[in-house]
Amino acid sequence: MNKHCVNVKRKRPFRYKKLTNASEGETAVPRLVRIAFATLFAAVTAAACAQTWPAKPVRLIIPLAAGGNLDIVTRTIAQKLTEAYGQQVIVENRAGVNSVVGTEYVAKSPADGYTFLMMSSTYLTTPLLSRNTPYDPLRDFTGVTLLAWLPQLMVVHPSLPSKSVREFIALAKTRPGEINYASAGTASVGDLATELFNRRAGIRTTAIPYKGNALALIDTVGGQVQLFFGAIGPMLPYINTNRLRALGVSGAKRSPLLPAVPAIAETLPGYEAGLFIAMVAPVATPRDIVARMHGEIAKIMQTAEMKSRLAQLGDEISVSGSPEQFTAFLKTEYAKWDKIIKEAGIKVE
Repeated sequence: MNKHCVNVKRKRPFRYKKLTNASEGETAVPRLVRIAFATLFAAVTAAACAQTWPAKPVRLIIPLAAGGNLDIVTRTIAQKLTEAYGQQVIVENRAGVNSVVGTEYVAKSPADGYTFLMMSSTYLTTPLLSRNTPYDPLRDFTGVTLLAWLPQLMVVHPSLPSKSVREFIALAKTRPGEINYASAGTASVGDLATELFNRRAGIRTTAIPYKGNALALIDTVGGQVQLFFGAIGPMLPYINTNRLRALGVSGAKRSPLLPAVPAIAETLPGYEAGLFIAMVAPVATPRDIVARMHGEIAKIMQTAEMKSRLAQLGDEISVSGSPEQFTAFLKTEYAKWDKIIKEAGIKVE
């Protein structure tokens, strides 16, 4: 293994002997030549690292507790990567402070291709709610790949007469602030999806935050609140028994789990909100390693096993494009939610 693969930076800078010849008046090596040599060395070192990588176990850090969708998907991917690379790929849960603990840990890890962050939408929203977050999601990381997208389902209690997104908007305009919506908590995916909907539709509903999706769903079914944006899977039994009415899906297209329910974008063009699962790496991670990881995950996500597992969770496979395109996606999402959080005056209490 190349001795520079663990840390691309050298302990000492290059030192060149002065080539001055007193008799011929020759000058020292020009600065541009030294820069060229240094650039060439970095390129050769990076190429050597990519060829020998991975030469030791790779760690996938999850900044959330075990058991959620992110954890389930990550552990399946880790097993497949271990088989593909012939090196152990280890999953570590480093939960705490709304995903800050694990995310900061990866941000400060060596950019050598042996530590990656598995993250969800809170990766972008947490820094927007706390300006003292010890990392910048765009500056301190580079995108590897988007793995899956979990659209939200817009449901209402049957006591509301609305049977479509358009009818709901018309009703809400006659009752500004009177319709309550439940969420899993302030600035949760469902909360932000609802606020984005309010602004695109030109309406006002009142937020009722809960401690988790389960409690929010229970009170929506019970009629204590009238509107809820949440994951599709848990709501299917209530929709099938007419205890909730599905109006729209927050993804850009309809969900195969509910093909008869239109996408909200069919009424509000351009509307899209959901929970995404993705992988990023410390910003200076060699591009060849990032590309190799992206390519391998793309293969895994297209297997029948992964498609089946994600379908059960209600997720849509979203590995496409390149790492650079995913990085651009993160910038777009960050700007979108920054605008919504500021306009809605959302603050964590």
